[in-house]
Amino acid sequence: MKKIMLCCSAGMSTSLLVKKMLAEASKRGLEADIKAFGAAEFDDQMPNYQVVLLGPQIKYMQQELAAKAAPHGIKVQPIDMMDYGMQRGDKVLDFALDLIG
Repeated sequence: MKKIMLCCSAGMSTSLLVKKMLAEASKRGLEADIKAFGAAEFDDQMPNYQVVLLGPQIKYMQQELAAKAAPHGIKVQPIDMMDYGMQRGDKVLDFALDLIG
């Protein structure tokens, strides 16, 4: 089971991308728990996931959030702006899986 957290300013703009990523994971026969949360929920939710992907609108928070996630061994990376804008669930899923290793 791959556990992927998407984080944006309110958790709403990433929900469509989550649906596309879940559909792609299902197509590949991959068990995945992918959810979107607002930045305000980061501290509570982050320890439950293997990787955190940031929406482009909160990319500026990466350093701060990565410092909080580091003790848990969790990587925090921004989603490519084109993949986010084009809602490329397959590409974002691949990116998350590469980060998980």
